[in-house]
Amino acid sequence: MTEEGVNVPAPTGVGGPAPAGHLPEHQVRRALLDLLAEVGTVTATVAAERLGYSSGLCSFHLRQLARYGHIEEAPHTGGRARPWRLRQEEAAPAEPSPAAGFGQLARGLEDESYQRWLTRRDRAPLAWRRDEAFSAVVYLTPEEMGAVAEAVRRTLAPYQDREQRPAARPAGAEPVALIARLFPLLPDAASEGG
Repeated sequence: MTEEGVNVPAPTGVGGPAPAGHLPEHQVRRALLDLLAEVGTVTATVAAERLGYSSGLCSFHLRQLARYGHIEEAPHTGGRARPWRLRQEEAAPAEPSPAAGFGQLARGLEDESYQRWLTRRDRAPLAWRRDEAFSAVVYLTPEEMGAVAEAVRRTLAPYQDREQRPAARPAGAEPVALIARLFPLLPDAASEGG
């Protein structure tokens, strides 16, 4: 797909982005916004790796999202990499964002699926009666946390197209849930000494 095939008219007005509502819905832009909501900042190259599009297409749509005020460039130390982030608002929104709502819904479905697995495990075929679970607390910088998440995504990448391509599934393959949550363990307000 070329940029011409997905281009939209220039925003009207002078000086500054057009109102957010003027940009038509597009699957690449939606995927980019979802990715930014998930990871915070992203470059076109990283977005392309994560979403399976070309970096040129991701770059084009990131610029369109910025042009219409949905995202902005994230602070960076120079170089060619151009990280983007969701537009930072002056005041926090009164209601949770749709991404936050989706995260809560996803966690609820994950918990429900896991409870269903626990109640049915004894009836599963013998080869499937086990699960793999692990957890760890490690000390990481924000950059290292992102790198760990990216390593997990890279590990899963060879298997992810099997949902859309049943012919790619080996015999005996079944859907398996993988849930990985990386988040900082922030101190309690009482323990901060304030």
